[in-house]
Amino acid sequence: MREITIARNYAAALLALARKSDDLQGWGRMIDDVASAIQRDDRLRNFLEAPQISVDQKNEVLSKAFEDRAPRLFLRYLQRLVKNRRQLLIPEIANEYRDLVDEVEGRVHAQVTLAKEPDAEHRAVIARQLSRLVGMPVVPQVRVNPNILGGIIVRIEDKVMDGSLRKRVGILRGRMLAKAIK
Repeated sequence: MREITIARNYAAALLALARKSDDLQGWGRMIDDVASAIQRDDRLRNFLEAPQISVDQKNEVLSKAFEDRAPRLFLRYLQRLVKNRRQLLIPEIANEYRDLVDEVEGRVHAQVTLAKEPDAEHRAVIARQLSRLVGMPVVPQVRVNPNILGGIIVRIEDKVMDGSLRKRVGILRGRMLAKAIK
């Protein structure tokens, strides 16, 4: 099984536990915190991936670290990941969990490419316009690419809407060349 599929399955299990606790956002913050700690802290990452440290030792450390900070069910989830040797997938599981929560709550993500970094007001306008266009809440993930010259490129799932200045100039150039050839 590919890692992304495995991560999605574990994220689905985490979502079921979060629903049981009626706290999707809280559980999302907890898995995000663990994921960012693994990505930031080389010592933690090395500890979790070290084969010479037993599963029981790793789970004991997790138990001490989380006993007062997280629900027991969340701790048991983390310990199951360690037991199944999937602890290094936690960052991917966190990403998949966020995607699943967005699906459950009826949000869609859009990759938005702009020529320059937008301010907060411009981001809000983009989110509102895309939400109106799609008919459901849209969470724009903005990337900057000065090569598009201006305008906007939006990708939602497999649909791409290219309103970039570069594309418009290319179309105009094509029309001008077609008329020049006639």
